[in-house]
Amino acid sequence: MERAMEQLNRLTRSLRRARTVELPDDNETAVYTLMPMVMADQHRSVSELLSNSRFDVNYAFGRVKRSLLHIAANCGSVECLVLLLKKGANPNYQDISGCTPLHLAARNGQKKCMSKLLEYSADVNICNNEGLTAIHWLAVNGRTELLHDLVQHVSDVDVEDAMGQTALHVACQNGHKTTVQCLLDSGADINRPNVSGATPLYFACSHGQRDTAQILLLRGAKYLSDKNGVTPLDLCVQGGYGETCEVLIQYHPRLFQTIIQMTQNEDLRENMLRQVLEHLSQQSESQYLKILTSLAEVATTNGHKLLSLSSNYDAQMKSLLRIVRIFCHVFRIGPSSPSNGIDLGYNGNKTPRSQVFKPLELLWHSLDEWLVLIATELMKNKKDSTDITSILLKQKGQDQDGTSIPPFEPPGPGSYENLSTGTGESKPDALGGKQEASADCQDVISMTANRLSAVIQAFYMCCSCQMPPGMTSPRFIEFVCKHDEVLKCFVNRNPKIIFDHFHFLLECPELMSRFMHIIKAQPFKDRCEWFYEHLHSGQPDSDMVHRPVNENDILLVHRDSIFRSSCEVVSKANCAKLKQGIAVRFHGEEGMGQGVVREWFDILSNEIVNPDYALFTQSADGTTFQPNSNSYVNPDHLNYFRFAGQILGLALNHRQLVNIYFTRSFYKHILGIPVNYQDVASIDPEYAKNLQWILDNDISDLGLELTFSVETDVFGAMEEVPLKPGGGSILVTQNNKAEYVQLVTELRMTRAIQPQINAFLQGFHMFIPPSLIQLFDEYELELLLSGMPEIDVSDWIRNTEYTSGYEREDPVIQWFWEVVEDITPEERVLLLQFVTGSPEFPISGHRMFLYLLVQGEYLLQVRITSCFQGDRGRLECPFCTGCF
Repeated sequence: MERAMEQLNRLTRSLRRARTVELPDDNETAVYTLMPMVMADQHRSVSELLSNSRFDVNYAFGRVKRSLLHIAANCGSVECLVLLLKKGANPNYQDISGCTPLHLAARNGQKKCMSKLLEYSADVNICNNEGLTAIHWLAVNGRTELLHDLVQHVSDVDVEDAMGQTALHVACQNGHKTTVQCLLDSGADINRPNVSGATPLYFACSHGQRDTAQILLLRGAKYLSDKNGVTPLDLCVQGGYGETCEVLIQYHPRLFQTIIQMTQNEDLRENMLRQVLEHLSQQSESQYLKILTSLAEVATTNGHKLLSLSSNYDAQMKSLLRIVRIFCHVFRIGPSSPSNGIDLGYNGNKTPRSQVFKPLELLWHSLDEWLVLIATELMKNKKDSTDITSILLKQKGQDQDGTSIPPFEPPGPGSYENLSTGTGESKPDALGGKQEASADCQDVISMTANRLSAVIQAFYMCCSCQMPPGMTSPRFIEFVCKHDEVLKCFVNRNPKIIFDHFHFLLECPELMSRFMHIIKAQPFKDRCEWFYEHLHSGQPDSDMVHRPVNENDILLVHRDSIFRSSCEVVSKANCAKLKQGIAVRFHGEEGMGQGVVREWFDILSNEIVNPDYALFTQSADGTTFQPNSNSYVNPDHLNYFRFAGQILGLALNHRQLVNIYFTRSFYKHILGIPVNYQDVASIDPEYAKNLQWILDNDISDLGLELTFSVETDVFGAMEEVPLKPGGGSILVTQNNKAEYVQLVTELRMTRAIQPQINAFLQGFHMFIPPSLIQLFDEYELELLLSGMPEIDVSDWIRNTEYTSGYEREDPVIQWFWEVVEDITPEERVLLLQFVTGSPEFPISGHRMFLYLLVQGEYLLQVRITSCFQGDRGRLECPFCTGCF
């Protein structure tokens, strides 16, 4: 309080003397009075206050201990700066960081202040605590016009900071071309390394400063690596600086091959390599072809190494596929990329572009011969595999010590003499140890399947890059068909090959069908893992369910109109972001997170089958749902079906379960599996029995006079609908009754609801690719969407009733329950689905389940009796894995 009164009294006295302010007596108070005046360059007021004051103009204040001269230099207050210098301010006084007023003037480009400081003997060679001088600051900011004035006062233009960096290093890093030229003209050492051995060219390349690098190279800069062996080219490639790489190659052509070889370095990011090669390939057609040819040669060499059993499989496989991916990327973005759909290079087209594949033909030829060789051995079915194993163990390509030997070329079928060692000597294995050439315990398929499969993947990629999107190369289809048996053998031995290397199966339905039976034979759990692995491949990790990226990513829905509001926000949302994660908030509520998302799916599950929307109708059993053929009463029904598909696709994508069970036929529609007459029972059991009766009996002399047309409800009116063209005049006979039953089934189960199915699938496939969902059958799809319940086998046994003369004590029944107890929980659920049509016990209790079990007893009895062997029977259920 006393201090405030004293300041007020001083202000009063100064006003009486017609002065602005009277300067306090103590330096600490006075400096804060002068500082705003200095910053505003009010030199007259400052001069008057200082005229009769004992204030120390070199007084250092504040945390960084700067003087008023520092403040003037920093703000460009020239008049105040001159005034302070005349009053005796020290131009070389250093603050706590070692900066002088000249440093601050240089850092902020205060040219006039710099000139005045130099007039009053400011030392340009003083370094701050980091070793930076005034010219370092000018170089950082590229103030060339000031640098010209300053360098004439500098004794050593190559003065180093604490890291050994000169002003030239700093200017090159920031890409200040004129500053670089000024420093070079002033005698800066163009090849001076810092403490880590980095030269100015190194600094320019580390930040992709193309023009600066060109200036340095033009003036004779040497291409030098740092002390760790990192070169300027390494830095350019790591940053994806294609333009700077282009400059380096212009002055050092040998670096072109270095870039090509870098494609084998798994420590370098692939996308950066792609950027560099993409830029280089765009410069000219000749450069484009040179890059592709070089990449093809490197890929071929790596492919042959991969086919040599002495090589490291994992490293060589990754290297080959990496190079081929880069090759295909560059091929697609060339200066004259093909768009006519011609399979260039594989259909006899002799254009220059097609010639880039020529080196790879050697690898494809070796691949083909390998597969023919293995096919021959499989056909012979020899018990002694010594000869073939000796061939496979023979070292080719390149030994572990790097010694080059000719690439492997497998022999024609049956010709082993030229490759067999004939001595039985030991050969080094892949780990550098010794392994007997005979190696009777080795299996040819196990030894080669992964290696050959990786080369097949590379072959597919090269074929595909020449075709329009969505089309498969005819040559590759022919290749798969030719080696069908060997490839199936590979997959049988190691089904994971499909998901590691045979990506073409997921992209080519015509090829997938050849292997589907093998895939479907794999455990359900394994297929689920593969499904999600590939569903989420290529997507960035995201925890958006817990922390949304921004407010726009949140799905804001209203509880009182959750179906319509959800439909609206999902249709407007970005599908890519929804695949990564979901964030939901109810209007007027603060809650978010996984629990809210789960609640949202639960509520929507019930709303989708809400009768008010007329989208789905209950099946005959009252527990499952089927698209409503009369859904057109709702004018937005197709949009809603599309939304329902999106919700189920999203739920499956994010492993969220839905509380809906659909008819078996609808699951088949989702999977693209044709329906059959047995599926009709879910919507019209009586009609299904009639169809079964037609199939089971001779209708030749019954006089049914059925034709290939039926009456059906079309928009509320009964109309005659032909099952096929001219169906009204085609009678159903004993010979064509199976076709009639199938067509009737398709009409009832598919054609009548085709628009609804199409709309649903359109939404579903936004999140779930058709190629992946076909890994499952209709029973497994139900488990994926609605979950796998726990089944109490003891309770099941206690509540089972037996018909057709069977009792609980009968051996066959006991064997049956022994099997049920031994199988996996997944298989129990599949058995329950087989018997009841649902993976869960009905809501009404066990009695309904037991009734359905009784209805399925005939199937079970047939399998038990027909598979009876000796004193123990085998129960065989086609819906479970394996036989019981």
